[in-house]
Amino acid sequence: MTQYLVDRIFQSVVVLAIMSFVIYWLMGLMPGDPIDLMISADPKLTPADAARLRKLFGLDIPLLERYWNWLISAISGNFGFSRLHAKPVLNVIWPALWNTTLILGLSFSFSILISIPAGIIAAIRQYSRTDYIINITAFIAISIPSFWLSIILITIFSVVLGIFPAGGMETIGIDTTWDKSKYLVLPVATLTLLSLGTQLRFTRSEMIQTLRQDFILTARAKGASEFRVVFKHALRNAMIPVTTIIALEFGYLFSGALTIEIVFAYPGMGKLIFDAIIGNDFNLAMIALLLATCMTLTGNFLADLAYAWLDPRISY
Repeated sequence: MTQYLVDRIFQSVVVLAIMSFVIYWLMGLMPGDPIDLMISADPKLTPADAARLRKLFGLDIPLLERYWNWLISAISGNFGFSRLHAKPVLNVIWPALWNTTLILGLSFSFSILISIPAGIIAAIRQYSRTDYIINITAFIAISIPSFWLSIILITIFSVVLGIFPAGGMETIGIDTTWDKSKYLVLPVATLTLLSLGTQLRFTRSEMIQTLRQDFILTARAKGASEFRVVFKHALRNAMIPVTTIIALEFGYLFSGALTIEIVFAYPGMGKLIFDAIIGNDFNLAMIALLLATCMTLTGNFLADLAYAWLDPRISY
């Protein structure tokens, strides 16, 4: 197990190093730089001023050398300042990280609590009316675009019914848990519905295949109760591929809730990454994207550990 952990940590470090170079290289190929934005904002800046600023920010040296300087500083713990926010990068990322973790944790928990039991019920009652209703719900959840679903929920629950706020995080001047909770309902519901369909379909499919295996027939022949057959014998085997899907969606939701955060004006990691790239905020975009990559690697690592718990034949 120790050797496996060492190998996975080494692999993760290599992946992060490669991703850091790719991200830095792609951002370096973007047209313009922070100095061009400064010039467009202040016409009084002369070409000589621009040259001095580029030298001050280290933008007058080759891209590889700039990346190496950034990497050395990052390894030493200096992630630089955010140009857009005029703050250290970590001071900008932590609030957005907490906001995303909050809606991610809630939506992730709700989707699992709904999709896995629903998938089990659909598999047990295959081709029944309940199965058809669950399948249709899953297909709708998979097919709906995130921005369209967000707008529909805002129209119904904010504009028409006036139950929940359309966007933001809290009401100015009101600092209560209930007030903040109202702002979380619609974005969490949107994320839950978007991730619900895939998990539900995979759970149903794997449960149907597992319930047809010989060891399930043997368990029933020995007189095991249906509850024991489904939840002890079938579910653990069926959850192995479902765990992979859940791990991949964890990484996607962490960095991919951009549309939802923009529609609901929610200051999370997705919106932070988008604003940093559009604003040529190199330092902020680099750390935010690498953090999203790290979360994806963490999700895959936790899924690998879950495999050994679900299937005792797997050993590390």
